[in-house]
Amino acid sequence: MKSQPFERIKFPPGFWDGLRTLGISAQDVARKAGLPLTIITETEVSTAQYFDIWQAYSDLIGDTARGIIELATAFETSKYPPNVLATYHARDYRDALYRMERYKRLCPPESLRITEEAENCTIELEWLNPDQSGPPLLVGITLAFLLELGRRGTGEQLTAKCVEFTNSMGDVQALEEFFGCDIVIGADRNRLTLHRKDLNLSFKSYNEELLEILTPALDQSLSEQQRTLTITEKVKWILKRSLTGGRPDIQVVAKELGMSDRTLQRRLTDENTSFKQLLSEARHEQAREYLADPSLEIKEVAFLVGYEDQNSFYRAFRLWEGDTPSQWRTEHLGTN
Repeated sequence: MKSQPFERIKFPPGFWDGLRTLGISAQDVARKAGLPLTIITETEVSTAQYFDIWQAYSDLIGDTARGIIELATAFETSKYPPNVLATYHARDYRDALYRMERYKRLCPPESLRITEEAENCTIELEWLNPDQSGPPLLVGITLAFLLELGRRGTGEQLTAKCVEFTNSMGDVQALEEFFGCDIVIGADRNRLTLHRKDLNLSFKSYNEELLEILTPALDQSLSEQQRTLTITEKVKWILKRSLTGGRPDIQVVAKELGMSDRTLQRRLTDENTSFKQLLSEARHEQAREYLADPSLEIKEVAFLVGYEDQNSFYRAFRLWEGDTPSQWRTEHLGTN
């Protein structure tokens, strides 16, 4: 089995707002996912955390189909992140879908493959790591949103020709009513088939001036994303999101990067650092960030940065800052 490739997933803040409209608190999702509450304020998460959050939402909502439909329709257009906003203001449905295919690269771990043939337009969802697919609800919401995008943009109640899912999706009848077509469960791929003629429909939300602003910025983001991060940057990013409740070991980090721990050690040496040094830096940086939040108790901060007891955290913090966590917080925030 291949190891999961290193990815940083941009998580739209609007997701949490969407959950709140459905009566689900972000805190409940974080707890259900087994993640620290601070994950709610993160703009980027790991692939594993991304999947855990979606699975937690699915578990809390109960029925997969209900979760798909309610979130797809509840998500406010004004909360769209820039890469999705650019699709909503596209010239027509075709332009929107191809922009979505392109800008999906900014939000792995899934990608889209669009094929137009005869009267059909098929959109297949693929995972960057074929050995690990996302929760069924994430699959469903991705395909449902593509149809919802067309409906909102054109102002018409468009329907699909067929939707295929590899896994069970709960209430199939509810999904068939939403998509307006047959739902196939147990297929060999996750795929949405649209009426190709619908792609020619103009978007009432077309905004040429806004696209002239968004498009260059998004294209620049794509270029920057393709820049190769150093191993040091990758390791520290993984560590910061793996500290809670314990000390991440080099084997776990190396596996996420798709290499052996010996190779990782050698690469870090080449960059004049070590795993131990990066772990200390990650803990230090995260501790300062958490302490800046007065709602977090010191013992909770200790846990969040991977210390089993508060005394060990105090000793480490004194080495970093020459001060106790409480005194540091008082000096920087003026709070006790």
